[in-house]
Amino acid sequence: MVSSPHEAMHRIFKDHPGLFSRVSEVLGIDFAPPTSVTVLPTDLTEARPLERRVDTLLRLETEDDEPLLLAVEAQGKKDPDKPASWAYYASYLLTKYRLQPLLLVVCQDRATAEWAARPVSFGPPQWPLLTLRPLVAGPHNMPVLTDPAEVRKDLALATLSAITHVSHPDIGAILKAVTTVLRDTPHPIADPIVELIAQGLGKHPAAEMWRNLVAVDLSFYKSYISEEIRAEGEARRAAEDVLEVLDVRGIDVPAAVRDRIVNCGDPETLRRWHRRAVVAPSAEQIFSDE
Repeated sequence: MVSSPHEAMHRIFKDHPGLFSRVSEVLGIDFAPPTSVTVLPTDLTEARPLERRVDTLLRLETEDDEPLLLAVEAQGKKDPDKPASWAYYASYLLTKYRLQPLLLVVCQDRATAEWAARPVSFGPPQWPLLTLRPLVAGPHNMPVLTDPAEVRKDLALATLSAITHVSHPDIGAILKAVTTVLRDTPHPIADPIVELIAQGLGKHPAAEMWRNLVAVDLSFYKSYISEEIRAEGEARRAAEDVLEVLDVRGIDVPAAVRDRIVNCGDPETLRRWHRRAVVAPSAEQIFSDE
């Protein structure tokens, strides 16, 4: 099953590590494109029984600058305890790898993004010991890409844009622009993008838009999520057929029966109920012998 938006918001940097240099450009900060990337272990647990785990951790190499440790965190809501954890990550990474750490926080909610972007000082107000300043990517600063030509220039950035703008009024146009480009994108590139966006949209209303677009515009794809989308669409249509037969026959459908039909995800079971709905004396009778 597709997991939460949390994973998609940081996994995209693991799948497309060069994306960070383009995101930093959007954010107005100059980081050279990496010449090599190493995915590092995310477990920051020490010997004592306290587990600390960053979402994604990358070592970025460039031609001119020193190697950089990029920690990517997906943040779904405000959490007053998180800045202390982030400061711990930074200190731990600097100590362990002896490389300068940078924290990128990815958000889908503007209020959360603005909260995460605020500098946080640690120490007495008379003399703060350190200040935490994460980079933040979210709906307040990621580009809104509704033009397929712009999407084609950078599919990874377009994917992050779609995920961070999940609640944007133009999310339908954003997703349509992506499927337009994916139609002629090679499968090894397109299929992970389909799944990442489905993952990133989670249970937002835009997720259903994406599933419909993939089912219609990208029906030739055979990725896990596109197969799942088509199966769900087939089951939904089969459930509608069962209910339509009962309605045409004037058969009363109690709420419990309707819920069972609508929530059945097995097209074969629904086809069996459809055949029974043609002759059953009551809605409950379509479940006979089950």
